[in-house]
Amino acid sequence: MDDQDGSADPDYRFTLANERTFLAWIRTALALIAGGVAVVQLVPDYGFPGARRIVGALLAGMGVLVAGGSVRRWWQVQQAMRRDTVLPPTRMPLLLGAGLVVLTVVVLVLLLTAR
Repeated sequence: MDDQDGSADPDYRFTLANERTFLAWIRTALALIAGGVAVVQLVPDYGFPGARRIVGALLAGMGVLVAGGSVRRWWQVQQAMRRDTVLPPTRMPLLLGAGLVVLTVVVLVLLLTAR
């Protein structure tokens, strides 16, 4: 069925697949946020005061970015499917991977320099 702007409802299977991908990104975001809370609440102090809070804030911040990016990505894919155009590229996996690498390096430095 065509809408007034010339777009059509995509096959429901593709819409549901897009929703499943969105929900997978949301689960990742929730895991990052929960990891940030766990670091602050459960991990012993690192070598200097406030290190746990910094690591926890970085994890939670990454979770917020992933959640926001997942909404944007879901919308872009849905619109591309409605217009029957090529799906837009995404950098979310690259950014998430790079963020986790940086965070891991920070944690390793904290662990190696702790008393």
